[in-house]
Amino acid sequence: MLQASSLGIVECVVEKGPVHLPYVPGYLSFREGPLFIRTLACLKSEPDLFFFDGQGIAHPRRLGLAAHLGVLLGIPSIGVAKSRLVGKHNEPDQTRGSWTYLIDNGERLGAVLRTRDKVKPVFVSPGHLIDIESAVELTMSVTGKYRIPEPTRLAHINSRRAQTS
Repeated sequence: MLQASSLGIVECVVEKGPVHLPYVPGYLSFREGPLFIRTLACLKSEPDLFFFDGQGIAHPRRLGLAAHLGVLLGIPSIGVAKSRLVGKHNEPDQTRGSWTYLIDNGERLGAVLRTRDKVKPVFVSPGHLIDIESAVELTMSVTGKYRIPEPTRLAHINSRRAQTS
């Protein structure tokens, strides 16, 4: 868990456990959700917002990992994915912070956001209790010198460390 203003780690909890389903695009919450919920129960602090390495509503059923778990837990959530599952978009400008809407069948589902100059964009979509513009703003506020926002980047690093220990 990070402090939003400093991006400093407030709390780090890693829960090990089996994953019972293979990775199938579009069904990530069924694979990773149960372990995430177990991990969340170990936290001493109450999170204000979740960032997920996956989709929010930019999903074929409008219920990606961030949307599914955000609704289930009743906490605002944002999905930040490295690839697109649905929709079309114009390419954002090459400068950090540039973005365009991700649109599917006339519906705005998220944003294609450039988090660093001249680097591949990420796909940001609201999960729960947040709109697209706020999701973009919050994602940029927690993105440092890397393409991926710090909350999901550090979660990935710590989960890999736990796997090797």
